[in-house]
Amino acid sequence: MDETGSRQYPEKPARVYLFGTCLIDMFCPEAGMDAVRLLEREGIEVHFPADQTCCGQPAHSSGFPEQTRAVALAQLRLFPEPWPVIVPSGSCAGMMRHHYPKIFADDPRLLGEARALADRIFELSEFLLNVARIRLADQGAPVRVALHTSCAARREMGTHVHARALLGQLPGVEVAMHGHESECCGFGGTFSLKHPSISSAMASDKVDALKETGAQTFLSADCGCMLNLNHTLQKRGDGWQGQHLATFLWQRTGGEGGRQ
Repeated sequence: MDETGSRQYPEKPARVYLFGTCLIDMFCPEAGMDAVRLLEREGIEVHFPADQTCCGQPAHSSGFPEQTRAVALAQLRLFPEPWPVIVPSGSCAGMMRHHYPKIFADDPRLLGEARALADRIFELSEFLLNVARIRLADQGAPVRVALHTSCAARREMGTHVHARALLGQLPGVEVAMHGHESECCGFGGTFSLKHPSISSAMASDKVDALKETGAQTFLSADCGCMLNLNHTLQKRGDGWQGQHLATFLWQRTGGEGGRQ
């Protein structure tokens, strides 16, 4: 279960770290930059430790505990200041908040460090809504969108709640419900490589459900899901494509002028 109903949120900080995720770094850099722009527009200074890599989720979900531990350990000490760590991916944030303490449970010293870091991990939309307490100014024409949240992010971080609340601040944006809201898109990290036929069928079902809403686009706070669904559409020869939530919010609110 996610913690949206019980977590005590801090006051808006002056500085934060950004954990950019490997998928954003390699495939969706604009989503990372738009996340930075949204934070900076709220008067928050963003720091990006250059040595960050992967959160370790692919190794963890594939059943390689030693490799997971090695990757997680490499991230553990990259954020020495007591600032929030913002992650523009609910699944990666869930890995760092919920699973890092389990990974280091057998080492009291590292467990303490993992818990301290986990307490500072925030998924981007969660942070914007509950810590930055952002107020968005809608500057676009009426539009209908559909929302996809990764299954890990939905269950561990409640990202569908946060994303809907942010989009709810935009009177010209209608969020359409679709028939496969809580279902996986078929990406699942290495699942899509190990079981391509099953993954492809799941992605196809998800795309069909999203398109049936009549939405002009779909939004996701996880680049893995977004890439999987966009590539499925591209293979069909369909030009309908989704956006990362950060990019949609930045563009929809007029960039620098979008703060109320």
